[in-house]
Amino acid sequence: MRFWHRGFEGTSIDDLVKATGISRHGIYTEAGGKKALYLRCFDHYQATVVSPALRAVEVDGAGLTEIAGYFEHQIAVAEKDGLPGPGCFVANASTETAPHDGDVHDKVHQHNARLKLAFAKALKNTNTKALDDAALARIADGLVIFATGLWSMSRLTPSADPLRAAVNETLQMIEARLR
Repeated sequence: MRFWHRGFEGTSIDDLVKATGISRHGIYTEAGGKKALYLRCFDHYQATVVSPALRAVEVDGAGLTEIAGYFEHQIAVAEKDGLPGPGCFVANASTETAPHDGDVHDKVHQHNARLKLAFAKALKNTNTKALDDAALARIADGLVIFATGLWSMSRLTPSADPLRAAVNETLQMIEARLR
């Protein structure tokens, strides 16, 4: 949670000691150091935050309804936890550390590739205008970029209303393109 809320640079070893109960020495010997612990947080975030929301989009037959459900699930969690919130751990990392750290860049890329694949498959299931796979991939890329921006905005807005409105407008535009 410390990395999610404060970022890599904003989280000190002392913060990690307080949050984990592991000694300074243990941070290095048991966890492999600050960066290794940070990288492990990506897997934990995938398992506890991303997968529960994205699972319905990744199933065969998913469509725009499931994409809308993904966004609503994440917005509802943020709303419950209190807005403005910490945003998305991966989106935060994409601007803070990924530009200058190859390991973090790879983790962000893996996350975005997972989202893109799920979105593209769901878009294909909704596509009645027979757009080709390249067009669907571009729309899926746009949704990944949109998601990153949406979660960044969740760090600033005290209300979920503008987030939901943005999702609604975006998905309506996509639906018009697909049907």
